Amino acid sequence: MTPEELRAAGVTLVELSFVDNAGITRVKSVPLDRMPATPGASPCFDSFGSDDVMVAGRYLGGPDGDLRLVPDMSRVVALRALPGWAWAPADKHDQDGTPFVACQRTFAARQVDALAAHGLHARTAFEHEWILGKADRPDFVPAFDGPAYGQIRLEQVAGYAAELVEDLRAQGIPVEQFHPEYAVGQLEVSVAPNDPVGAADDAVLVRHSIRTRSLAHGWRATFAPSVDPDGAGSGTHLHLSVHDGDGTLMSGGDGPCGLRAGGESFVAGILRELPALVAIGAGHPASFLRLQPSRWAGVWQAWGHETRETAVRLITGPSANVEVKCFDGTANPYLLVGTVIAAGLAGITEELRLPAPVEGDPASRDGTVPRLPMSADAAADALERSAVLAAALGPELHDAILTVRRAEAARCSSLDPMTLTSAVRWRW
Repeated sequence: MTPEELRAAGVTLVELSFVDNAGITRVKSVPLDRMPATPGASPCFDSFGSDDVMVAGRYLGGPDGDLRLVPDMSRVVALRALPGWAWAPADKHDQDGTPFVACQRTFAARQVDALAAHGLHARTAFEHEWILGKADRPDFVPAFDGPAYGQIRLEQVAGYAAELVEDLRAQGIPVEQFHPEYAVGQLEVSVAPNDPVGAADDAVLVRHSIRTRSLAHGWRATFAPSVDPDGAGSGTHLHLSVHDGDGTLMSGGDGPCGLRAGGESFVAGILRELPALVAIGAGHPASFLRLQPSRWAGVWQAWGHETRETAVRLITGPSANVEVKCFDGTANPYLLVGTVIAAGLAGITEELRLPAPVEGDPASRDGTVPRLPMSADAAADALERSAVLAAALGPELHDAILTVRRAEAARCSSLDPMTLTSAVRWRW
């Protein structure tokens, strides 16, 4: 939207957002009349945990320095549920105008460029699961009840859903599906695919819109991976397809389930790097309350055709794509799309091939299917060992992520599951 269009929409303030390594969206705001402004932001945010505790790493953290937030004016949009406000994602730059070495959005764009250098482009989308609680209760009380996926649930949130879908449509995000989900108080929305950086921008805006619309109904929305350690949690599944000049690599080939050779290698690269990717996409200790077998959370380092228990699910048909199921709302979406692309591109470069697909529930296979990391420390160890992701991220960003994830693990190590769930329930 142009400044004139924003003014006509009643906008007076614009929030500029960036997402830190703990998956928390941070903001600075400026009056519309100052746009395009570049407010300052400390680089210390790259060592913040989800609990706002800062632990300096080898390269980043501490009180020194100042960056500039540079808004992407092509994405600025008036927020329908926040009258008077607009939003734009921002890149972090040094004061001389060069991109900050640990800017997560710039990292994602760099991986898109690396893919393009091989004559390829990706289409990406997130599925968002969230849980609604009553805003006037200090403890967690679900905003609605009824059977999983049930019409009774939908009847209680129908007006809210219609308003939310219209919010997203007015903000340029087409919705493909909405439905009540399995866990207590849980809903899900799927939006149309976009380029990877655009999809990560969409993810930030979708969550912001959901939280805002929920508050207008007297509810609080959480994208935390768990509100009940004994029940199913909330995920943020990533869907991705890769294309060249001849079309998609995900169908029309001689490989498994119709994959073309490059598509098979791309999926194989993701599969190989999954233990390290867990530290990016589900690396908080609370994530492992969700990552349990036989809950469709994708805890197995395996792939399957339409298999919902494997971490990687290949979806065939007219919109063939690969779904990675083990991720959740603690992920920085820019880091997630960037590292998944880096893993897949390494698979193409090395011409990796997929193992045999897994059918059914891997939990019934007597330990023959490997589990993904079962703790935040184990996931961080896998990320530290990943030469592919270390090279893609660069030493500063790689170390900052490890610093954050290990510090979060240390601070949560003495918490029992219920205390941990309560402590982080409203952080995402």
